[in-house]
Amino acid sequence: MPLVHPRPGLLGHRAVSLDHREREAGLGRFFAPLALFLALAGMAIGWQSLTPALTPRNKARDFTVRTLDGQTLRLSDLAGRPVILDFWATWCVPCRASMPLLSTMQGRFASRGLMVVGMSVDDDAPVKVRDFAERLHVRFPLAMASEGILDDYGPIRSIPTTIFIDRRGRIVRRLTGYVDAETLEGFIREIL
Repeated sequence: MPLVHPRPGLLGHRAVSLDHREREAGLGRFFAPLALFLALAGMAIGWQSLTPALTPRNKARDFTVRTLDGQTLRLSDLAGRPVILDFWATWCVPCRASMPLLSTMQGRFASRGLMVVGMSVDDDAPVKVRDFAERLHVRFPLAMASEGILDDYGPIRSIPTTIFIDRRGRIVRRLTGYVDAETLEGFIREIL
């Protein structure tokens, strides 16, 4: 049954049937601003992980960690090299998928100076983290992320969180979640 709406005419009010185009136009006036708001909110929340880091602290803060194989690693020792910091955990399914991909990229771009560093946020003992990484054949240094590193590079609210640092020591991109190989390679090429 069509909706009936009083519409003023030349001779007073008369009832006019609203066809579907008029109903859609009315709904469009309501839903268009709502859709725009939701789209903008989605971009601000969901797509922030794909935008370059534009924080006041663009300069990556130095840190020193003991890697899971017992070596000392300082970010300052990697000056002049592109660096990827990957915050991950053994229980994180997307992390499990991205670790072999990061290993592949480390191998592919090592000759151009790339250094991938995995920062585990696990509560498990480092030996369990190392055993897990060995099963995945990880070919880059791993360390346990300290509270100081988490503060300096955080907030780390979701994992994996991957931070791209260029040769000048600037944080140029911060990603949250799994990234496919083609996209990851493109982001790596930005910092080479």
